[in-house]
Amino acid sequence: MSTAPTCIITGASSGVGLYGAKSLAARGWHVVMACRDLAKATAAADALGIPKASRTLMPIDLGSQASVRAFVEAFRATGRALDALVCNAAVYLPRLTEPMRSPEGYEISVATNHFGHFLLANLLLPDLQRSTHASRRLIILGTVTANYEEFGGKIPIPAPADLGNLEGLEAGFLAPIAMLNGKAFKPGKAYKDSKLCNMITGRELHRRYHGQTGIVFNTLYPGCVADTPLFRHTPPAFQRIFPWFQKNITKGYVTQELAGDRLAQVVADPAFGSRSGVHWSWGNRQKEGREAFAQQLTARAQDQALGERLWTLTAGCVGMGS
Repeated sequence: MSTAPTCIITGASSGVGLYGAKSLAARGWHVVMACRDLAKATAAADALGIPKASRTLMPIDLGSQASVRAFVEAFRATGRALDALVCNAAVYLPRLTEPMRSPEGYEISVATNHFGHFLLANLLLPDLQRSTHASRRLIILGTVTANYEEFGGKIPIPAPADLGNLEGLEAGFLAPIAMLNGKAFKPGKAYKDSKLCNMITGRELHRRYHGQTGIVFNTLYPGCVADTPLFRHTPPAFQRIFPWFQKNITKGYVTQELAGDRLAQVVADPAFGSRSGVHWSWGNRQKEGREAFAQQLTARAQDQALGERLWTLTAGCVGMGS
């Protein structure tokens, strides 16, 4: 078996995850492309020229806790060490009128984007701890739209991310509850809320485990990848206008390839291994040659009491101790 370091990337069949896999492979890493659709992932990897020797494709559905657990067992059966984990996969379903539910009965955006990655990260922590790599890392993709400190996080369409006091989660988060704050279902907001949970989880992982394990826990926003397949469930007019708007008005647009390379930098480059508990960003307005910087997160994302409460309640929903 190759001695190349190994990174798992969820949602690596398209977008940032796919191009991140390409960039990591070019850096000498072996990438486990964890995807729902292996045929799609194989075709995408072939089209980008990711060498077969540098990749392993394995099935996972982050919306199903049983699938997450099965993936972990299957990965361990490969005998590979785990040196980095990238929690990238996400669903965005802004046109729903009623909530979709996971096999466990949870609203699908939170179940996939937050619960699935929370479970995966916790199950694979022992594997990361056993790694002998010089800089073991767990990286979670965040978004500007869930960070009140940035303009994109303040846009009230459909509403800013707001977890309230996690009333919906505390009540069990099963039907008829579909929002973490227990209020009326808003599909676009459910996505934002789930991504805010991702960023809070990154901070809580750092607080709980960095000191005792040395694992680097960070989140990142690589810029607005406005033409990624994440937006495939938006109206066709939005899919045409949004990339143009980001390129010409906000100047926030980045290509999928550049975003993937930025992801690979945060995973593999030494410059990103010296700090943990950071949200790396390249900013809302892209500039030639801009370097990454540590972006301030909303106070809610840094609230330790909220982080501990979110952790405990999420752990209950995924069948883990707090």
